[in-house]
Amino acid sequence: MKVYDSGKGTMGSPEQERVKVGIAEYEVTTSDATLTTSGLGSCLGIALYDAEAGVAGLVHVMLPSAADVEDPNTAKYADTGIETLLLEMERSGAERGRVRAKVAGGSDMLDFSENGSGIGVRNMQQVESTLDDLGVPLVSDDVGGDHGRSLRLDGASGDLTVKSANKGSKTI
Repeated sequence: MKVYDSGKGTMGSPEQERVKVGIAEYEVTTSDATLTTSGLGSCLGIALYDAEAGVAGLVHVMLPSAADVEDPNTAKYADTGIETLLLEMERSGAERGRVRAKVAGGSDMLDFSENGSGIGVRNMQQVESTLDDLGVPLVSDDVGGDHGRSLRLDGASGDLTVKSANKGSKTI
């Protein structure tokens, strides 16, 4: 993870820097860089933004919880991924009390569960619980359904653009 910092000359540049966030990865920016991720099926993209500090972050989580798992990649799980992202944002000047969250993904494209509580639903339940525990309000989401999504987080504004082949594009 690298923090994309406004001191690198990207602010106000005609070509906004794009930073790809892979599966089970996260990135933080203090500039106007655009953080992007794609391939969200049951995975969730969680965007955090502190407007006053100008700090934005995006994490692409795969699974609900790291409990009872010995995987060192905290970004893979909703609970530890959000916490890790928030800590990195605080190191870059964000204040927890000002951070707001937006979430997209969590489809049940391949839901084989009998009770309808597939991985996408469980991921979102964990995200809501973790955000609540950390005191970060969820201000907008685009979750569920049976379609994949790609995300683009504008580091300057905190706008999260959600694209889907089936549903078009919208900003939340």
